[in-house]
Amino acid sequence: MSRGILLVNLGTPNSHEVADVRSYLNQFLMDPYVLDVPWVLRRLIVSCFILPFRPPRSAAAYASIWEPEGSPLLLHSRALETSIASHFPIPCAVAMRYGEPSIENTLNQLHDQGVRELLLVPLYPQHAQSTRTTSIEAVQRLLPNDMSVRVFAPFFDRPGYIHSLAASIEEHLTCQWDHLLLSYHGLPERHITRSDPTGNHCLQRDDCCSTPSPAHDGCYRHQSYRTSELLAARLQIPNERYSVSFQSRLGRLPWLTPYTDDVLRKLPGQGIKRLVVACPAFVVDNLETLEEIGIRGRETFLAAGGTELTLVPCLNDNGDWVKTLAHWCRETFAESQNRTAEKA
Repeated sequence: MSRGILLVNLGTPNSHEVADVRSYLNQFLMDPYVLDVPWVLRRLIVSCFILPFRPPRSAAAYASIWEPEGSPLLLHSRALETSIASHFPIPCAVAMRYGEPSIENTLNQLHDQGVRELLLVPLYPQHAQSTRTTSIEAVQRLLPNDMSVRVFAPFFDRPGYIHSLAASIEEHLTCQWDHLLLSYHGLPERHITRSDPTGNHCLQRDDCCSTPSPAHDGCYRHQSYRTSELLAARLQIPNERYSVSFQSRLGRLPWLTPYTDDVLRKLPGQGIKRLVVACPAFVVDNLETLEEIGIRGRETFLAAGGTELTLVPCLNDNGDWVKTLAHWCRETFAESQNRTAEKA
């Protein structure tokens, strides 16, 4: 049976023009895994309160980071795809949950190349319904009938990921620095509580993320803090020299705190003038890293009295990271082959 690898990322508009950004936002926000309310209410919110106002602002943000060749997220994802493909004699492709290249078209192309056993690698280290679940569901729904799929698990605590990420951060800790901020994409609090299979653990106590629970298997907040702890231990950074925050909130409902923009305003008043920021929820650079942190976040920090903000690039197609990801794929194929042999 011919094998193939599919890397899936969240997505990007086709251009930074307002019309393309509006189309992208509509597809993204109408996903029930993103805006988890009934369809009629979701349509009302998106059409009446978001799409009339947000696309021009988002288009300007995209324009500030757009490369001559296109979207940074797509370019970096394509570079990662090419690097991974160089390690295998089998088809390897990248698709976007929203936008292009679409999951449906990419699956059909892989099928035409003879792929019947697919390894799906969602490029999200931590689990969240609005990233992993929606991507996995879309692949399973659109999968050709004669193609099987195996899904790679979240890798928020895998040693290879922690090693690659720590090495990339360490490169930016060689000069004087005061503090490391680990900024993760935010989620509405209700996404966390609704994903709690116990119904009584997540966000029910201050130490819920450090208290063992079955809920941690699917808890984005716990997995973010666990990634941070492992990174700090690997880098030998004491607790007082790093912190965790959550960015990119939308709307008025409570999201995971502390909010990154609030933290950036407060840190200079605590004597932190030289800040290093990394974004461990993202594998490749995108709007949230390059514009939200690299441009607006830097402006916020400097306006509050900071003197320097250093943004650590995402892993993108970093050589160590590519080798790690390729190794995981080989391991997964080997495990699948061993199980097939055992059944035979």
